[in-house]
Amino acid sequence: MWLGACASTIGTFVQQFAQSWLVYDLTKDPFYLGLDLFLGQLPIILFSLVGGVFADRMDRRKMLLSSQYIQMACAFILTALFLAHKVQVWHILSLSFVVGLGQSFGGPAYSALLPTLVPAENLSNAIAMYSIQFNLARVLGPTLGGLAYATLGPTWCFALNGVSFLAVILSLMMIQVTFVPAKSKEAILKSMGAGIGFIRQREGLAALVFLAFSTTLLGFSLTGFLPVIVRTVFHGGPRTYQLLLVCSGAGSIVGALIVAASERLKGQGHVALLTLLALGTAISGFAVSRWLPLSCVLIFISGAAIMASASLMLSLVQLIVSEQMRGRVMSVYSLAFRAGIPLGSLALGKLIPIFGITAALGGSGILLIAVTLSFLVLMRSVATFQRPAETAR
Repeated sequence: MWLGACASTIGTFVQQFAQSWLVYDLTKDPFYLGLDLFLGQLPIILFSLVGGVFADRMDRRKMLLSSQYIQMACAFILTALFLAHKVQVWHILSLSFVVGLGQSFGGPAYSALLPTLVPAENLSNAIAMYSIQFNLARVLGPTLGGLAYATLGPTWCFALNGVSFLAVILSLMMIQVTFVPAKSKEAILKSMGAGIGFIRQREGLAALVFLAFSTTLLGFSLTGFLPVIVRTVFHGGPRTYQLLLVCSGAGSIVGALIVAASERLKGQGHVALLTLLALGTAISGFAVSRWLPLSCVLIFISGAAIMASASLMLSLVQLIVSEQMRGRVMSVYSLAFRAGIPLGSLALGKLIPIFGITAALGGSGILLIAVTLSFLVLMRSVATFQRPAETAR
């Protein structure tokens, strides 16, 4: 499962490299970069709660397979459009929406399936390992994407992504699933309400959901607007863009390794908040930096902080959720976590032309620092939240 996901995620970042660069090349407008990210995440906002309900009443592996088929088809459609020299911006935007639709059902299914493949005491390690493969792909994907883009052209970037889905499809067919949810005739809205009620009843869980939204809203848009920074600040091209992406991905791997090494320490909630402070500071520094080596260091730190904080919060949530409620609760958490990405991207896409990339991006970092400080000072339920021993057993 790890190998299949890694291969597929590498393909995703190969396509993302070409897609972001082409959208900005075709439009010369940062708003369309934000719009592309927004449309890719919009279905997740609209449908992931429904996906969570289905993940608690259907075979999660079959749901994941359907999601992979949809995403693979979109990659090959985009390949065909490039081969025919018919591609337009609206094609890319539309296919991003369809990919997001597949992910809105695949995401909750994956979040619910992963804990059934490992013992509870190894769950934090499994989450950290997943983070490592994701961010290893963030390093290898842009590198391979840059090579493919320069030597073969953008068409092959999309084709390689389509082929990469075969790896995760084969892995899903090979694994042995030990838990299949019981079928239910309960109304979808009632099932959603049960999941939301569980979150409200558990101390600190609702605060973690809100913090996840704030983190992605203010801290996850940096890499999405790198083409603007590369062009306007450093006056560079694809190689500079590739370098910054690789530094960000390398930092994320380091962040995931730190989480894997420190998972049994007390006060994980407090550590997550301190990590978010580092993230806000790194983003603010990156916004004002005009020296490429310093920017590489700062984006490395931001990548490490993003992955460490996200892994810590996710492992805390996963460890206190019962198996019967896992799909619904994780769909709410994933919705909050992922909803911030398109909203933050769309907001930055509008603010950058008005205030400039430095002020808009720096403001995001400062706001993230302010939100985190308020949690540290006012909301002790998160700062003291940690892995419950009775659930870990």
